[in-house]
This record gives sequence, C-alpha cells and structure tokens, in this order.
Amino acid sequence: MAKWTLKEPQEISSLPAGGSSLSLNSSVIKLLLSRGLKSEKEISQFIDPNYETDSFDPFAFGDMEKVVDRIKRARDEKQQVAIFGDYDADGITSSAIIKETLDLLGIESFVYIPNKHSEGYGINSAAIDIFKEKNVNLIITVDCGITSIAEVEKANSFGMDVIITDHHHVPASVPDAFAIINPHQDGCGYPFKELAGVGVAFKVVQAVFQKLLPEKIHLSKWMLDLVAIGTIADCVPLVGENRLFVKYGLTVLSKTRRIGLLELFTVGRIVINENEIPDTKKVSFYIAPRINAAGRINHASLAYNLIIEKDVAKARIFALELEANNSERQKITEKIVDEVKVLAENAFKDKKFIFAISEHFSIGVVGLVAGKIVQKYNKPVAIFQKSEDVSKGSFRSIPQINIIETIGECQELLVKYGGHSQAAGVSVANENLEKFYEKMNTLITEKLKGIDLSLEIKLDGELEFDNISPDLVNDLEKLQPFGQDNEEPIFAMRNLIVGEKRTIGTGNKHIKFYFLSKSQPRVDEQSSLRVEAGDSPKIFEAVAFNGYEKYFEISEGDCVDIACNIQKDEWNGNSKIQLMLIDLKVTSL
Repeated sequence: MAKWTLKEPQEISSLPAGGSSLSLNSSVIKLLLSRGLKSEKEISQFIDPNYETDSFDPFAFGDMEKVVDRIKRARDEKQQVAIFGDYDADGITSSAIIKETLDLLGIESFVYIPNKHSEGYGINSAAIDIFKEKNVNLIITVDCGITSIAEVEKANSFGMDVIITDHHHVPASVPDAFAIINPHQDGCGYPFKELAGVGVAFKVVQAVFQKLLPEKIHLSKWMLDLVAIGTIADCVPLVGENRLFVKYGLTVLSKTRRIGLLELFTVGRIVINENEIPDTKKVSFYIAPRINAAGRINHASLAYNLIIEKDVAKARIFALELEANNSERQKITEKIVDEVKVLAENAFKDKKFIFAISEHFSIGVVGLVAGKIVQKYNKPVAIFQKSEDVSKGSFRSIPQINIIETIGECQELLVKYGGHSQAAGVSVANENLEKFYEKMNTLITEKLKGIDLSLEIKLDGELEFDNISPDLVNDLEKLQPFGQDNEEPIFAMRNLIVGEKRTIGTGNKHIKFYFLSKSQPRVDEQSSLRVEAGDSPKIFEAVAFNGYEKYFEISEGDCVDIACNIQKDEWNGNSKIQLMLIDLKVTSL
C-alpha cells in the first residue's frame, strides 16, 4: 500500500509582505510556496514567464564567444561542418536546430546520428574516419561528447576542431576540445544547470543569432517547438529556463509549420492544432515515443529526416514507417517487461537492486524497460543486452540513489558510462560483469540501508469537498506545463462516499467513480445519485485509468479517502470538473 506524505504546508502570511495581492486561489498560492517560491514576484514570474526577460544570456557560458567565432570562421572560410547527434528525441531535436541555424548562415553541413545497435552512444572512432573522408573542418556535438576523450584527440590529430555541447555528468577528465558548452562544468557561470541537450544547443543557437543573424532573430523562436519536444522527452526538471522554453514551445508546437510533424500527427492520430495548446502529456506519451522509436528499432535518422522533410508525400512515408516502428517497439518492450517482472518478484524480491541481462534483450528498449520496472517496484534497476565481448545496459533509479555517482564508484570496471542522477547507460566487458553487479549491489544496498522503499505519494495539500470550484481548477491550470519538479498537484480528500462505480473503456480496464461528501444526505435505494427532495449535493466524477484490478473490490456506499489530480474535462463545448484518481483508501463509516 502506498504511503501518503503531506508536503510541509506553507501559509500565505509567510510571504514577505505578510499577505498576498496575487489573484490566485489561496490553495494554489500555498502550493507554490511549498514548492520553494518565496515571493509574489517569483510566483508571478512562474505563472507568467517572459521569454525576452527571463531567458539567460547565452554568453554566460564561458566558451560561447569562442563557439560563435569558430562558427563564423567556418562560414567565412566555407568550411565543412559535421553535427554529431544522439539517437533519442533530445539528440534528434538538438541536431535539427543546429542544422537549421547553420543553413541560415550558408554553412555547408550534415548531421551524423550513430546507430544505437551497432555504434552505441557518443562519438566513435569510425565516425571520425568518415568525417576525415568528407573533409570536415569542424565537428559540433549535441547531447553527447563530454566523455569522448580518445575520439576528440583523434579528431584533433586530423586537424578538426571539436565543439562539444552536452548536458550530461562531467567526469573528472574531459576531452581536449576547441570549446565545451556544458552547464555542469566546474567554474561554468551559467545560472541554470538543468538544461536538456536541446536546451544547451538552443543557447548556442541564441548566441549565433545575436551575433551573426540579428536581422533574423525572430526565426529562432520558431525552433521552440523542437526545444519543447526534446526537453519534455529528456525528463529534465520543468522549472526555470526549461519551463520557459516548454511553455512557449508548446504554443509554437500548436502552430508548427513543420510538414514532418504535421504528418506525424495525422498518421498517429495526435490532435494538435492552433485552437488548443498541447500539454506535456501529449508530447511525452504520443510524440516523443514515436520519435524515439526510430533509434530503438532501426535508425534514428528516420525521425530526423521526418522532422526536416518539406515534401508532404515523403513526410507521409516517413511518418508511416515511424508509426510501424513505434508499434514494434511497444510489442518488444511489453514482452521484456513481463520477463523482468518474473525476476523482480522472485530472484530480486528481497533485494534493493534489480539487475536483468539477456542476449535477446534489445538494446533499443532496455531503458524503457528499466523505467517501467522502477515505476512498479520502486527500486534502482539495470537492464542489459549481453553481447559477445562487451555488454551494454541502461539504469533507472529512484530519488534516494544518485545512479551516475554510484556507477562512477565502479568506473574501473567499465568501458564507457554516462548519464544523470536518475538515468544512465554503461558498457561493460563481459569478464567484469559479475564484479560490476556485485559492487553496484553492495553500494546500493548500503546506501538504502534503513530507508523505506514503499511507494510514496507526495500530497500537495488537503481539500474539503466544498472547496473544489471552477476558479480553483482554472488557477491550477496556470501551473502548467507539468513535469519533473513541477508535477501536477495531488490533493487528498477525506470521508467521501462512493455513490456509484462503473467500468469504462475498451476491455473495461478503467473505473469511473461518483463521489459524494460523507456530510451530504445519504442516497436512497433506487439510485446512488438520487437524494432527498430539496437537497443539491456536490457529486464529482473520478476516473482511475487501468484501475479495475486495483479497485474492483470497492463497493457503492464505501467511505474512502482519495488522492487525486483535479482537472477540467471539456467535451463538445461542455466543461466539468473531473478528478483523476491516484490512490484510494477505504475508511470506516
């Protein structure tokens, strides 16, 4: 059973002025204060960020002047530039916006995205050889490169300059690159550290437009659709500059002119239009998985080519192929998840670290599988594809374990590694696999000693049934876009009566409840929603997606406490308040 934890409540009187002139529901103001905002100015800036004033100066990166000067030299001397990307949505969108910027400068360039299955993550030696054959003078990496010491050294020996743009963990030793743009570098003065790879690439774009394309600077804002997709897909915190980019980027996405994306929406039946700004869920559940599917199943160049395609017929072909890749990805992932669940509930039932490896696990989906297993069992997870000499795997973690730091304590056993606090990838020689597992298991077990790993639901507050109003829901919507570190608020409501319960959806997998307050008149025998004449009780719908298995024993008339999101449900021009059920506990009448 999940543990409910109420975040430390904050009173409006804690604001410096001793009160608030903000035109927001008091429950929403308290929520924002509990999330670390300290003043009316910070709250106003959070609710309504300004693109012009709230975006940081890209030249706060120490090497940015060098980067712009080097790109200018490439233009002036008509040099060939290679953009080395990554095969996920973050890397693909990063590659596209750098390519578009170089095109506007008239620089001859091409994008190289490695094959995830045969080349793996990051710059590789074979790619450097290809660049030499193509007479490349400058390499710009996006979303990778910070660990590629040998590869950069090889590029340098061929007379190529390398500009690294990356956002991953910075190791003790870094490549001898011409310039490095990474907010995590020691001594980096850039004030916001949590940019995605596409966010870092966009800071380069902003700098280039400021210095080399000032007359076309408005065009850079049309790239924010891709910045939003890459940022959401990479699950970085949606606060600060990331929130700014995503908030404006989702507006651009609703108006996108990109033929490839429009075909993707059509083929995938994803509703995106100018009449409604999409939310982050639409990107993370429908758009990003399709872009990622190309690299997971075949080659990420398919998704990149779709994004940049300007011909409708070609874009439709790419979109159909991508849709097929996504369907295949879903089948493969589901099969492996089922296998790993058996291990998790048997061999690793009493352990605090789940480790699964097999020759038939596809490297393209091991990260997805690890993420799903973490969500179910709330333990750090590693899923590996075993190969002949070197095996590769993905880690996903829980907040109590910084996985990249833990992996770093085992680096003597690794061929390559990189990532973030909650997600990482590694390559391990098979002769070291057992030692690596044993050391990681020991480290994780020690770090989690005495820590309760039961699933925790963090409540943003408690509400009385009568406090739920259209004004509250409207103010909660102002907190969007939701994502990591700005999660959709979860509220608890207590002493509710189940007035009615229905199964809904294909296969009756979902449940819809109708809740009444315990203090309201009791229902009569004919209808759970009919009350005595003259009474007008509040009744709210609550939907539990995939909730049949969890809630099938709940009966009409039960008294319950619920944890839920509060949303607006709009259909055919009508609007109503709907609760999205997160958890439910039966209490006594």
